[in-house]
Amino acid sequence: MRLAPQPSAQPLWLLLASLLASGVRTSPMLSTGCPDRCVCDDQLVVQCAGQHLSSFPVNLPLATRQLIISNNRILELPPLGLNYLSDLVYLDCSNNSLTEISESTFGNLRKLAYLDLSFNTLTRIEDRTFGPLSSLVMLRMTDNPGLSEIHPDAFAENTALQVLDVSGNNLTVLNITSLIALPALRSVGLSGNPWRCECDNEDLCLWVHLEGFKFQDEGQTVCGSPADMQGRRLGEVGLQLRTLCHQTLGSWDYLFFVAIGFVIFAAGTVSAWVMGVIMVLYERYIKKKDEQLDGDEEEETIEKGRTSRTRGGHSNGNFKTSQTV
Repeated sequence: MRLAPQPSAQPLWLLLASLLASGVRTSPMLSTGCPDRCVCDDQLVVQCAGQHLSSFPVNLPLATRQLIISNNRILELPPLGLNYLSDLVYLDCSNNSLTEISESTFGNLRKLAYLDLSFNTLTRIEDRTFGPLSSLVMLRMTDNPGLSEIHPDAFAENTALQVLDVSGNNLTVLNITSLIALPALRSVGLSGNPWRCECDNEDLCLWVHLEGFKFQDEGQTVCGSPADMQGRRLGEVGLQLRTLCHQTLGSWDYLFFVAIGFVIFAAGTVSAWVMGVIMVLYERYIKKKDEQLDGDEEEETIEKGRTSRTRGGHSNGNFKTSQTV
């Protein structure tokens, strides 16, 4: 396994800082108001952290570039209110009570580069949830205890994504097809999940084995099941799973082969019987047809003989008549 030092996060923060700085100017779209219990500054930053909010803040300045609503009790992100913030670059929703994120939630946030959904109550990430976020660089979804499923295509369109952290959730399997295809991805956090180290997770384990330098806390990314794999690192069992999953057969495999053999045997027996019956019937048909032809030939011969005798009789009679005359 290749070992390399963990990538520094400094370039990412520099990138985010530059994105934020590019919009640090007074905009005519910036409203003069500010949501209750929030602080808005002339740098287009809205700070609403730790204000015991139970709903998404309203009356946000339309030119907001950085929104921090962490450490509240917010239950949902309303697409109608959030998608007006088309210039938003940084969004921190950590430590709230969010239960669901859909594709429409981020439908118009094409400039968003940083998104933090950690410490919420998410249970599932749907298909194309982050599809509209074409500029997303860093995504954190750690410590959602009920998060047990991520759709295989959830990140398929996030080609700019560099850092993904899904540590501390309840994930047992992860389809990595779309993740492998992301050209910029260089850091992934998977630790703290009860990964199932079986054949359906073979690709994930092999990925960790081959690209170990990409994974944060690789030593803590361990198997949660089955019992004989529990506590072992995903990178260690990758090659073992490849051997087990492609060379051994389970009881269901043997049962399948027995069933297939029985079906083939039965099909062969039935086919042979049908062919035998067809051949017997065909032979009987040919024999009957030959007998009918022979009978017709005999009748034709007899008829020809009768005709010849009749003609001969007529000729003799005519000859006698001529002599008498």
